[in-house]
Amino acid sequence: MKILVDENLAESEYFFSDFGEIISKAGRKITADDVQDIDALLVRSVTQVDEKLLKNSPVKFVGSATIGTDHLDINYLQNQNITWANAAGCNAQAVAEYVITALYHVKPECLEKDFSLGIVGLGNVGKRLVRLAQQLGWQVKGYDPFVQCADVQQVDFADVLQCDAVSIHTPLTTVGDYPTYHMFDAKAFAQMPKDTILINSARGAVVSEQALLADIARTGRTVVLDVFEHEPQISQAVLDAVKIVTPHIAGYSLEGKLRGAAMIYQAFCEHFGFEVTKDINSLMPKCDVLFDAKQDIKAQLKQHLKAIYPIGRDDVELRACLKNGVIVGDDFDRLRKNYPLRREWDAYGFYE
Repeated sequence: MKILVDENLAESEYFFSDFGEIISKAGRKITADDVQDIDALLVRSVTQVDEKLLKNSPVKFVGSATIGTDHLDINYLQNQNITWANAAGCNAQAVAEYVITALYHVKPECLEKDFSLGIVGLGNVGKRLVRLAQQLGWQVKGYDPFVQCADVQQVDFADVLQCDAVSIHTPLTTVGDYPTYHMFDAKAFAQMPKDTILINSARGAVVSEQALLADIARTGRTVVLDVFEHEPQISQAVLDAVKIVTPHIAGYSLEGKLRGAAMIYQAFCEHFGFEVTKDINSLMPKCDVLFDAKQDIKAQLKQHLKAIYPIGRDDVELRACLKNGVIVGDDFDRLRKNYPLRREWDAYGFYE
């Protein structure tokens, strides 16, 4: 058996080497020629898996170690009887922690007084973020026309935009009654108070870059972007306008990466009839305990957040890739490939 894997897939040799030959390649550079003798394709979000890639190939299984599926042509895969699997929820905790960390970085007083957070999209990530924000005593409002969540006050889109901060956690869709492509356009920005912070760690094109830049020029809005409409290219205009930029790594925790690989390993085994014999427990190094359930959680986060995840470092390193007015794909992907995976708060004894 031949297995083609995105080179950024965590521990691919550990999970899959027993089954055959492992071939690694940068996910964005996988082409139709690469899959002509491949039995299983294991990717992340940067590989478009569709007829153009897979036509006339022997691929029988596609696994994506990601929450999202907008890079997979699911209808095509099903019509071709190609089994597919993703890793829904694998890095939801990491993304939720990214949002809290980013908010503390740009507005430290969010942990010291009343604060409201609007969450657009109440899937795996959105629900995790609801739990964390409520644990901090924040007022939380959610918007999702497809999900009913009893744990949060659900409001319409216009209302969720009135919060102190708005965090986006939707898939990218272009059809249906509620498409998310350019959901945040000039009309949406016009409804947001100028002091409302915006964070996008979902999909870049949910936010219209043109409308965003016009809004920041008008309001001076604080914005955090982990994803970009024209990713992997980022213009100097975006860098100059946005407060924090990071290279699509909101979910890049060690736990999230390993969970994603483990979930598609299990689906792979089920498809091909192999016994599941491996898990992630042996791959998790111990961390010092930093949190105490008997102590104030906000005070502890203020003490430890910058050490657990110095988000400013990611911003500096991404900005350093600017050349001739643009960050290009190779530099963007290099940062992602070499990213020093952070640990989730639970590794340090955080309690929920």
